[in-house]
Amino acid sequence: MKKAIILLSGGLDSATTCAIAKSQGFELYGLSFFYGQRHQVELESAQKIVNFFQFKDYKIANIDLRIFGGSALTSDIEVPKNNIIENQNYNAPIPVTYVPARNTIFLSYALAFAEVVKSFDIFIGVNAVDYSGYPDCRKEFIDAFQTLANLACASSSQNFGSFKIHTPLIALKKSEIIQKGVELGVDYSITHSCYDPKIIDGENYACGTCDSCLIRLDGFKKAGLVDKIKYI
Repeated sequence: MKKAIILLSGGLDSATTCAIAKSQGFELYGLSFFYGQRHQVELESAQKIVNFFQFKDYKIANIDLRIFGGSALTSDIEVPKNNIIENQNYNAPIPVTYVPARNTIFLSYALAFAEVVKSFDIFIGVNAVDYSGYPDCRKEFIDAFQTLANLACASSSQNFGSFKIHTPLIALKKSEIIQKGVELGVDYSITHSCYDPKIIDGENYACGTCDSCLIRLDGFKKAGLVDKIKYI
């Protein structure tokens, strides 16, 4: 069976990406990161997704991006609220929730994992339509990293195969992603998207007002569905 490395955040997009990879006949190998993010609860959701899709293997890499900061997710900078960014407005300022070089770092780890398990397929749930304006979610970045991957690794340099970075969601609207996931049986109640979650009486609640929550809620509304996670 073909093996796929899935970059797994615990969010809606990565869960849908898992479903797509599995539907294409891949055996799933998951990789998540504890990188000092304020929304560490996403790792609980990632584990639920791993169990739901019966991954062959799953690893959590510990790295500390708080040593650099520079993001509302890895420092004490306040998470913006009620300030959704227009889709594909590349001229707009990059939001403070952007984590410097995050997807470059994550994909590099995924590449190492892929070499070890002899996989040439890496799936990442980046999206360049309904997203927060991050430069490392664009097709140009993914294409460049794929070129790098096939120059950098022993597996490709010795002609054992060529690496492919799969981005099945990159051109979909959030509502289309949700509809696709529902078709494939994704249980979105186990996912987490909020940048600034709260724990109340031992339960996780999404804030409902950060960019990620607003994009998610809008996606469910346009898909004609109800989001079953808990909001404050």
